[in-house]
Amino acid sequence: MYEIENVLRDYAWGSTTAIASLLGRPESGRPEAELWIGAHPDSPSVAHLPEDGTRSPLDSLIASDPEHFLGSDSVAAFGPRLPFLAKVLAAAQPLSLQVHPSLEQAREGFARENAAGVDPHAPHRNYKDDNHKPEMIFALTPFEALCGFRPAAETRVILQHIADAFPGPAQVPALLRALLEDLTASDEGAGLRRAFERLITGGQGVSEETALVVAALVSGASLEPFQAELGTVISLNEKYPGDPGVLISLLLNRISLKPGEAVYLPAGNVHAYLHGLGVEVMASSDNVLRGGLTPKHIDVPELLKTIDFHPVAVPMLTAETSVLDQELFRPPFGEFQLQRIELGPDSGPVPLAQAGAAVVIVVAGAVYLDSPKGDLELEQGGSAFIAAAEAPVNVHRVAGSTGPALAFAVTTGL
Repeated sequence: MYEIENVLRDYAWGSTTAIASLLGRPESGRPEAELWIGAHPDSPSVAHLPEDGTRSPLDSLIASDPEHFLGSDSVAAFGPRLPFLAKVLAAAQPLSLQVHPSLEQAREGFARENAAGVDPHAPHRNYKDDNHKPEMIFALTPFEALCGFRPAAETRVILQHIADAFPGPAQVPALLRALLEDLTASDEGAGLRRAFERLITGGQGVSEETALVVAALVSGASLEPFQAELGTVISLNEKYPGDPGVLISLLLNRISLKPGEAVYLPAGNVHAYLHGLGVEVMASSDNVLRGGLTPKHIDVPELLKTIDFHPVAVPMLTAETSVLDQELFRPPFGEFQLQRIELGPDSGPVPLAQAGAAVVIVVAGAVYLDSPKGDLELEQGGSAFIAAAEAPVNVHRVAGSTGPALAFAVTTGL
């Protein structure tokens, strides 16, 4: 078992307080958006090596003996790299509207951009690596997001509500009328695609007519019964005035997760996190194709190739309880699963769910990890990497510590 130090990303949308408070450490005074826990080569965690007191980037440590650290099944399925990346994510402002490619798209796109000589760090590069990025988010606080296309008929009702806020049909913006027409298509996916393309490619016309829509909403029009959806339009326009993502948000499911709820996001799912603190887990990749709400590069043709335009129910992820009383969140992706471990004063040890390597982070109290090959104590904010060869591991609450202990563990979903 290795105690690890993790890399904090200070993106501008991050909270200045949430991650520091969760991990029980002083605030840095800067936005703290994501704490990366894993072996992604862009920001690998650093392992403390108990043998000689030195430190090693986790990706380098794993590369020294993949079979030992990852296990033979993981290496056979995903190659000689840690297949998942865990993050603590704290959004004080909306993230970009985005989608992630499938594994086939990522491999093809990465090879294509390499062959074209695109600098790996170029701002216009789409594919940073050759992996897909399915993901899930577990809410630690109330968590607001956009996630996948809602049925076209439901979106038409919302758009008609906006149209009714204008004095008469002649005053309804042409863009709004066109979107209503798009969403009457008998092929629902084709209609959603047409509406999305109209917004993402409309340029200055979309910006001007978005301003008309927002002006109608803030001039006294009733937002009920669509307070969340229309309030999101207003708040997004304050941050990104006229951006196509402002009205694209109306095509998507608007969700509010309670603490303890989780949702998963497959390839092709258009989404944006709006606000909240959560534990995010994904396949180990940084491939993101953006569609709005960002000053960063947007490649519209590549984006349209990647999006799944079929409407979907919100892909909620319900906890499973194993025969060993483990609380597990298991999305339909082989690369990862999440275990929530809560230990009260009278709790016995909880077996760590481990299929290959695992990482653990403690967000309250203190725990110690116990295996036949060693043990490790972690306090609030501490984290560890556990090699496949160390299984089985039990998680105990540290006797005498104050209050319950709460930790999260990630391993593969094999």
